[in-house]
Amino acid sequence: MKPNYQYPLELDWTTDEMIKVTTFYQLVEDAYEHGVDRDNLLAAYRGFKTVVPDQATEKTLGREFETVSGYSLYTVVKAARSGSQKKIKVRLS
Repeated sequence: MKPNYQYPLELDWTTDEMIKVTTFYQLVEDAYEHGVDRDNLLAAYRGFKTVVPDQATEKTLGREFETVSGYSLYTVVKAARSGSQKKIKVRLS
């Protein structure tokens, strides 16, 4: 288990937007630690994209998240999109 860390969030987001983003972050963590339902992950990613629609901000948040957690948003989303299995489990490289 990793030590506690803070998720990268924008201070001007609403509570609802923060919930969407943190839900996605938590599912990314779960994809590495336990495995996660592919459809739930992709639904959470769609919610994340309603808050962070632009690619540049997504990449910035992704880098910040990977720095604090060691987990890659990109790798998990790529695995979910390219896979056909119901459960997604990603290994640290």
